[in-house]
Amino acid sequence: MPNLKDLKNRIESVKSTRKITKAMQMVAAAKLRRAQDAAEQARPYAERFNAVMGALAASVGNGADGPKLLTGTGSDNVQLLVVMTAERGLCGGFNSTIVKLARAKANELLAKGKTVKILTVGKKGREALKRDLGSHFIGHIDLSDVKKIGYGNAQDIARDILTRFDAGEFDVATIFFSRFQSVISQIPTALQVIPASYEESEAGDTASTLYDYEPSEEAILADLLPRGVATQIFTALLENGASEQGARMSAMDNATRNAGDMIDKLTIEYNRSRQAVITNELIEIISGAEAL
Repeated sequence: MPNLKDLKNRIESVKSTRKITKAMQMVAAAKLRRAQDAAEQARPYAERFNAVMGALAASVGNGADGPKLLTGTGSDNVQLLVVMTAERGLCGGFNSTIVKLARAKANELLAKGKTVKILTVGKKGREALKRDLGSHFIGHIDLSDVKKIGYGNAQDIARDILTRFDAGEFDVATIFFSRFQSVISQIPTALQVIPASYEESEAGDTASTLYDYEPSEEAILADLLPRGVATQIFTALLENGASEQGARMSAMDNATRNAGDMIDKLTIEYNRSRQAVITNELIEIISGAEAL
């Protein structure tokens, strides 16, 4: 049985930890509101942009004369996986679920004989994949110094990916991120961005309306496709930001509760040990008095 001093030190240590987790929970809650607002405000633009792109892609078709970002290279042998995670931990299973999805996809492609290349965005994803898939890394984008994610950050990532695509380094690019649903629910998502793929349902609201484009649909589509990649990456970054803060808030809340439970148990143990010490001292005093 630990002595009273050790128990008291443990109680004080857990109390200090609880203060830290409670503070982190409050900070995450404040950041979550801003991140959630940013993610939700970006969704209508992204959905409308995809609808317009879907209508243009449907009218142009996927022929050989179409933009390369839409038609692809005609092969899927070389796959680029862009794994987007957080720069910091202490956010529950946020990073691990994204890494798990990316690892499963990589192993599936490797089993089919495909060539896999991995571009990491965020330190935690790189650390988690380094042991078993480190040989497939081709680059890393560090956002640890970025206080607030902006469209410029997404453009930098998109520019890197598009430059590699133009150089013929890969055939298909897929981004991995976590889509924010609620504080306790974040959905790990894989989204193919090259070649661009647009669902017909996304263009359904514009299908009944006829538009005339200048200079031409092909020229406009060729100009908008790179922006589409940046828009999808920007949306993923915002969704990741909200998901990270939601997961951190939930994780710190659980840690605070667990610390409180541990303090209660240690306090009970401390009181019992203290009572036992007092009882033993009384017995020794009484026994000594009787001996006299």
